[in-house]
Amino acid sequence: MTTTVTYLQIKNRTKKDKSKLFHVVLLNDDHHSYDYVIEMLQKIFYFTTEQAYKHAVEVDFIGRTVLITCHRQEAEFSRDQIHACGSDPRIPSCQGSMSALVEPAADTAG
Repeated sequence: MTTTVTYLQIKNRTKKDKSKLFHVVLLNDDHHSYDYVIEMLQKIFYFTTEQAYKHAVEVDFIGRTVLITCHRQEAEFSRDQIHACGSDPRIPSCQGSMSALVEPAADTAG
């Protein structure tokens, strides 16, 4: 059985996919210092010290914090930037970067 997909269907699907927003979520661990988290967030997201500190406290106490909400490609890039930061030089037992994930935000397609 053959299914025909029209240009309009593809265009609408692409438009709908682009309208979806995603959260970049930083996950807590016990292997990174507050200073590391604050510096990383300032470097990647250009947060002020106060904004970065608030996220550091939230991830420490709640276990996760939503850093930004944006389109999928930007969210995946931001997550990858977090994963590329490396270990915390202040903590000798630290083995690598913090964990982050991308998750769909509330339905924004309407």
